[in-house]
Amino acid sequence: MQEKTIMDYETVDIDLQTKELVIIDQTKLPYSTEIIRLSTAKEIWDAIYLLQVRGAPAIGVAAAFGIYILATQIEEEEFALFYEKFTEQKKYLDSSRPTAVNLSWALNRMDQVCVANQDKPHKELLEILEKEALAIKEEDTWVCKMIGEYGLSLVKPGDGILTHCNAGQLATSKYGTATAPIYLGQERGYNFHVFADETRPLLQGARLTAYELHSSGVDVTLICDNMSAMVMKKGWVQAVFVGCDRVAANGDTANKIGTSVVAAVAKQYNVPFYVCAPTSTIDMSLEHGDLIPIEERKPEEVTEMWYKERMAPEGVKVFNPAFDVTDHALITGIVTEYGVARAPFKEAFEEIFRKKAEK
Repeated sequence: MQEKTIMDYETVDIDLQTKELVIIDQTKLPYSTEIIRLSTAKEIWDAIYLLQVRGAPAIGVAAAFGIYILATQIEEEEFALFYEKFTEQKKYLDSSRPTAVNLSWALNRMDQVCVANQDKPHKELLEILEKEALAIKEEDTWVCKMIGEYGLSLVKPGDGILTHCNAGQLATSKYGTATAPIYLGQERGYNFHVFADETRPLLQGARLTAYELHSSGVDVTLICDNMSAMVMKKGWVQAVFVGCDRVAANGDTANKIGTSVVAAVAKQYNVPFYVCAPTSTIDMSLEHGDLIPIEERKPEEVTEMWYKERMAPEGVKVFNPAFDVTDHALITGIVTEYGVARAPFKEAFEEIFRKKAEK
């Protein structure tokens, strides 16, 4: 029997019998694959904040499942009282991480369904919320597959591809966003060679991207973040694919810290730089990227995590933003499930949203 790999597990799932959120604890990868089951608001909040579940689409799915699970625990059945508690839980989960728009997007979508069906009997309302949460996950798989198809059209067999952070299956329901073209190409014999940035300080590229690509048989080479210029200058990279957590109306994109550096290097060496973004991450309410809230995390992630002994002087100041914003001028195209948007991005997004509305 073939040994089970990380790709055989569901990144985010729900046990409908026990009403539990079921996730891979990504903080333990790649050393061990631990499946954890969560049912309280604090457990779900912690899982998102502590990066046990991470990646914008996966966070959205986890939030949808989470708010449904918490809704089933609300004792009040009269809608006004039920909705008051529902809103409290929604706001609490939404506070776990500020940058990834999928978190609030999924919670707001569940909220809208709740309000739209307030006249239904309580049991039926819960069934509708369950159905909506499951639909969010199912749609995420379709979205990733379509991003993969559009992304694959931008490269050719044998190309070298560089990616930063983890926008793979571990960040979504399936396929990933930035890795979706890679996985579809793998299925179709494209024989890509992938360079995965390690992605300091949390090492998502080393621990997660390199792990899942290697497990899938993809030809992958791990590099330190400061090596991207070298591999591009040598001509080993024909395209960069990255994911993102939020896109502003003008095409500025927030992604894991270090992404903007990769974009600037790609511009220098004339390597196309593509951002893979489900339409759920496009926030047309923000005119430009300076308006995207950027999460700052604990200094210990830089000074102590992964080291047996502290690797910086006690008392030294640390700046640890989790994300940076890549200027739209550095982006060749933004790959969505409805096509590839190119500058001017605002007009391109409006056309993409028209296609989405027609569907």
